[in-house]
Parts: sequence; C-alpha cells; structure tokens
Amino acid sequence: QVQLVESGGGSVQSGGSLRLSCAAFGYTYSIYYMGWFRQAPGKEREGVAAIDSDGSTSYADSVKDRFTISQDNDKNTLYLHMNGLRPEDTAMYHCAADSRPPQYFSGGLPAARAYNYWGQGTQVTVSS
Repeated sequence: QVQLVESGGGSVQSGGSLRLSCAAFGYTYSIYYMGWFRQAPGKEREGVAAIDSDGSTSYADSVKDRFTISQDNDKNTLYLHMNGLRPEDTAMYHCAADSRPPQYFSGGLPAARAYNYWGQGTQVTVSS
C-alpha cells in the first residue's frame, strides 16, 4: 500500500506561483509513475501532469510551459511547480500513483482510472 499526502495549496493572485508537494509513504519502492489531477466545482476531474520512474514527463495542453512536475526520490516526494497561475487553474489538486505501467490514457496523460493510489487533495485558488 502507498499513502499520499499533498500540501502547498493556497490563495494567490493571477500571475502568481505555487509549489505543491505530495509526500509518499508505505511501499514507495513499488511506484512506477505518479501524476497530478485537478477538479473544480461542477467540472470533471482532469489530468494535469505525469512523471514515470525514469523521469519522463507529460502535461495537459492547458498547463504546458507554465507547470513543471518533478520528483525527489530520496525524499519520496512529488512536486508541481505552478507559474503564471490563472483564475481557471482554481481547483482541488490531487496527486496519484500506481505501481504498473499505465494502461489507460486520456488527452495524452495516464487516465485517472490508471491510478490506484490517491491523496486527499490541496486547494488552489487564483483570484483575478
């Protein structure tokens, strides 16, 4: 089992930056890839970024060139560096992980159903 705990959310003005963290606990050696998702009220959950154990990354078009996903394997922590934040980035952000290569994709990213482990989320609010 793997437990994930997110932190780093908050309220910022448009154009601001935040760094989200996701600490992994438990059988972290088994993790093959991790990702970030977000869900705004009344909207579907959407994939934001993903990274595999080799460090290969993928991003949703809406965040490309603004967000960067990274991982510190020594600290078992996943990060999402968010720059140039916009009001439409306002959402609950969740990290996710799985121990197998993804079998389902959506929009070029591993789909939500490809992940077995999820964190509780951290809220990001961007004001105009």
